[in-house]
Amino acid sequence: MTSTPPPADRFPVVGIVGAGQLARMMIQAAIPLGIEVRVLAEHSGDSAALVSPHVEIGSPNDADALRNFASRCDVVTLDHELVNLDALVAIEAAGGVVRPGATTLRFAKDKLYQRSTFQRAGLPVPDFVDAPDLDAVEAFSVRHGWPVVAKSQTGGYDGRGMWVLGDLDEARALFASVADSDVALMIEQFVPIERELAVLVARRPGGEFVTYPVVETVQRDGICHEVIAPAPVSEEIAARARDLGERIAALTGAAGIIATELFLVGDELLINEVATRPHNSGHFSIDGCATSQFANHLRAVLDWPLGSTDLLAPVVVMANLLGEDRASMGPRMRLALLAAAPGVHPHLYGKDARPGRKIGHVNALGEDIEETRARAALAAARLTGRSV
Repeated sequence: MTSTPPPADRFPVVGIVGAGQLARMMIQAAIPLGIEVRVLAEHSGDSAALVSPHVEIGSPNDADALRNFASRCDVVTLDHELVNLDALVAIEAAGGVVRPGATTLRFAKDKLYQRSTFQRAGLPVPDFVDAPDLDAVEAFSVRHGWPVVAKSQTGGYDGRGMWVLGDLDEARALFASVADSDVALMIEQFVPIERELAVLVARRPGGEFVTYPVVETVQRDGICHEVIAPAPVSEEIAARARDLGERIAALTGAAGIIATELFLVGDELLINEVATRPHNSGHFSIDGCATSQFANHLRAVLDWPLGSTDLLAPVVVMANLLGEDRASMGPRMRLALLAAAPGVHPHLYGKDARPGRKIGHVNALGEDIEETRARAALAAARLTGRSV
């Protein structure tokens, strides 16, 4: 287990647990910084495994695989939260460096713990309750009415593990569907969302941090389709959003990127979720900021000075590329169609297209929000074969 700094004549080795597109983009950011990256992938065909010269195959839930992988790295970071938390605790106890650490990661893995801790700290969250049975749901509905939102306490993302329940019959059906699984549920107040915002903070272990511009995320069916930077909200709301993101970064002891998703209801901000690693809402920063979220994540987990988060254009729009049923050819074959889309930067993840699957994104830089959004949407449509 590596527990001492590497020799001065050798750059450190960063190990990434998970080999999805976030790890792939971390590898790309590591190249100009001269950082050696190793990847623990479940499958050799995973997005990051396709571009990394140092790949180990193993499950993020296998304690032995995690321990052996960490022993060959100076610092371990994460592509996703679906990692064996107890194994990370053991690695840290043995002197390994894991960033974000197990204490921070728990905020992303356990939604009930996250909500409870934030509420005790005075942070704004929708009302919620642990829901071990239907009685808890019925009592909650008496206070707040229907609908209510049910969430899996662990494991949900991109709309999975979340249900909007319109009445007690729907709640009864949900409980029946999860009765034979180990899914634990919590219930939240349904809120009439006007906008969804996100704020990313890169934080070093000692507390130094930088904050990215607050963005608006445009969601459909629980999946982010578009990100607009900066968010078209007042500076007062943006300042409150930045403050919440920075308070959460400090409270969780974040090391690396931490993303906070927010609901805007009137002029009230409510915390939706947090992610303790690079996040889809920060992909705009690759082409749109002086330092991308991936470069700052690597700098932060290595405890290096952080880079500027300034925007490089008045407006930056990210559009996700989602797999389509009717695409006659993959996005790589369609790249030539972007020749007529100046100021648009494509990023493909090396994934097979499936309906709704994120297979890449495009970033567009511009002066005007609507024109830049239209250009990003056109580029995304051309790459996925959708009509516009």
